[in-house]
Amino acid sequence: MKHKQYGFGHIGLLLMILVVVVVGFAGYKVATKHKGSVNTATINTAVTSGDDKAITAGRQLSNNYCKGTGETTFTHLPMNASDFSLLIPYGLTVGGHVTPIDHQYFSPTVFNSPKDTYPVYAMADSTITNIEVHPTRTRLVFTVSCTFFYYYDLLTSVQPGIDASHIPIQVKAGQLIGHIGGQTLDFAVWNTKKPLSGFINASSYTAEAWKIYTTDPFPYYTSALRQIIESKDPRTAPPIAGKIDYDIDGKLVGNWFLQGSGGYNNNSVPPGGQYWSGHLSIAPDLYDPSATVVSVGNYNSYPGFNPDTSTGDGSDARQYFAVAGSTDPAKVVVGTLVKYQLVTRKYTKADGSEWTQGNFTKSPRAVTNGAVVGTVLAELTDKGHLKFEVFKDKNADQVTGFDTNAKTYTR
Repeated sequence: MKHKQYGFGHIGLLLMILVVVVVGFAGYKVATKHKGSVNTATINTAVTSGDDKAITAGRQLSNNYCKGTGETTFTHLPMNASDFSLLIPYGLTVGGHVTPIDHQYFSPTVFNSPKDTYPVYAMADSTITNIEVHPTRTRLVFTVSCTFFYYYDLLTSVQPGIDASHIPIQVKAGQLIGHIGGQTLDFAVWNTKKPLSGFINASSYTAEAWKIYTTDPFPYYTSALRQIIESKDPRTAPPIAGKIDYDIDGKLVGNWFLQGSGGYNNNSVPPGGQYWSGHLSIAPDLYDPSATVVSVGNYNSYPGFNPDTSTGDGSDARQYFAVAGSTDPAKVVVGTLVKYQLVTRKYTKADGSEWTQGNFTKSPRAVTNGAVVGTVLAELTDKGHLKFEVFKDKNADQVTGFDTNAKTYTR
């Protein structure tokens, strides 16, 4: 499996340019795309024909170290309650994260903290079955059973003995696992018995096999811990944990992939290219679902790209709000040509002041009445194909139809 990981250790520059600033975030640097350490050949030989799909998937996700089935209760937070100020729910789109992000973020109370400032703990009795070590981060998969998992990424260090040579590693709830500092902690829960229903073509996501099993963590916390988590989650729209799967068959809303690119993995990308360049998402905002986010992986490939607006990380992706009053993409059907005028993403607090995501606020509202930065044209030519084009620095009145720069996307 191939996996591209973005954290919030180095996104300040990107987010300032996107005007989705997280105060104190120090630049945004894309981590190296890598292959997961699952040995598929070994797993496949271990799977018998009698295993159901959930257990088969669980064996793949656990390097074939899982046992049994069933869920668990999280009796410990991954970070001390005083050590994080904000929980960013599932569903953010930013930079190369063109489709809604399949993990949450625990944002440290002091974001620009030194490396290893905050301890990170196991949330439940579990087994570490996957460890990936990178120059600035470590990723861990915790296996509870063959159908239930949670994972962390962006740890700046791990405890002695937590390394690939010791897998599988048994851990207890509340056990110190490692530390984090100067960046967020990635977190998600996977339940292979509850695959998401909002991905029309699950095979498009085989490069990140866990994605379709991403599940709401909130029901698994003790009531006391859930109260803490909810108190630091800005989202109030259900599900408050966030959402990543918005596809509706025959409708515009959701994820799309450049035709012939091979889905999420983008097998057609040239060496050194960006796999997300073939991604497109038109979906509700994670904080204010009344707003539509148009997220385009190859935005700068369209004429009129201004290098002065580059994100600084080499990313050609951009995310914007559709202006107020735009057609709901969940209502756009085959044969309907729609235009979305784009504005830079901004949010306000309840008192009307701007919210920069650097600290907590409840139920921020999207600002969708700013200056138009461009227009996109979209048309479902049939249920499985989308014709799409970006027109930079043009409003809707200046766009009369597709030209030779239009691209075709599939699910």
